[in-house]
Amino acid sequence: MPLAWNRYGKARIRLVKLRRVLPAHELVDLTIDVQVEGAFDAVYLDGNNQSCLPTDTMKNSVYALARRDPIDHVETFAMRLAEHFAGKPAVSTVRIVASEHEWHRLDTAGRPDRHAFIQPGCEEWTTEVVRANHGTRITSGLRNLIVLKTSHSRFEGFLRDEYTTLEAADDRIMATSVTAAWLYREGAADFGARERIRQALVATFAAHDSRSIQHTLYAMGEAALAACNDVSEVTLSLPNRHHILVNLAPFGLDNPNDVFVATDEPYGLIEATVRRSE
Repeated sequence: MPLAWNRYGKARIRLVKLRRVLPAHELVDLTIDVQVEGAFDAVYLDGNNQSCLPTDTMKNSVYALARRDPIDHVETFAMRLAEHFAGKPAVSTVRIVASEHEWHRLDTAGRPDRHAFIQPGCEEWTTEVVRANHGTRITSGLRNLIVLKTSHSRFEGFLRDEYTTLEAADDRIMATSVTAAWLYREGAADFGARERIRQALVATFAAHDSRSIQHTLYAMGEAALAACNDVSEVTLSLPNRHHILVNLAPFGLDNPNDVFVATDEPYGLIEATVRRSE
């Protein structure tokens, strides 16, 4: 019976690198997955481990390369890891996935502290590098970017059928947890663009006169592409974090778009890819 497909590696390698530079320390906090594909059939079928690089060695390699190489950008470090593992026997494809956990400088005495940090929330930066025979594909992004606006959002004129109960809304709360992934073109080097892209996403969400989440998603995708010429496409996933107007009539009270219940499930999930014109 043939082995149709295989991949193995080390998951959730925790890496914190401290750069003790002056005048203030710099901190990089990563969770990294290393995965390889290749001619490993004998490992599975025959128990022959000659071509099998231990996953513990993968973990050690990440730490050793982090010590030897700077981590100016997560993308360049992930490319360095991909290059390292691509040189191992039997490997045809390497996949490196990295999540960066953000830290901000702690504010003391009215100014940022040089050595103390605070983690602001759940937002993470992501990077995926896939190196194969046909080239290297670099995708960066973010997830758990939670945003909300209280106006300039409506949803009207939608399709109705016999099961539709949703009322049209000409002014509603719009909230979502943004997941974005942008693909860099071959040969790109502008990996410092992520702050510009994030700012473009946030600013567009805030300013856009939204007729639907789909409408705003497209505007955010356009803004992300405009923020960096090295990005060829961006994929956005925007779950609708519903805020439903509470019916206060049983209590003799009106509710002029004032009191809402925030619900987690079920939720609308809006996803799309916006690609640069060739």
